[in-house]
Amino acid sequence: MSDVPLPDPAGHACSAGTCVICSDEAVKVTVVRLLDDRTAVVDTGSAHEEVGVALVPAQRGETILVHAGEAIAVVRG
Repeated sequence: MSDVPLPDPAGHACSAGTCVICSDEAVKVTVVRLLDDRTAVVDTGSAHEEVGVALVPAQRGETILVHAGEAIAVVRG
């Protein structure tokens, strides 16, 4: 990854390989229900939120990793 800052439409900048908005952190959440094949309601431990699940085969009750509002992996085991 380059150390060159990337432009952000909201006026934020990513630099030194880390996004200043989300700190490049994925968060473990539990799928509460699937709204369709692209969106799910998840439990974050403090609230329910809608996230994108188009990239992973998420199912109700599973733990997934979410980054920037999009599921990026299903946690197995």
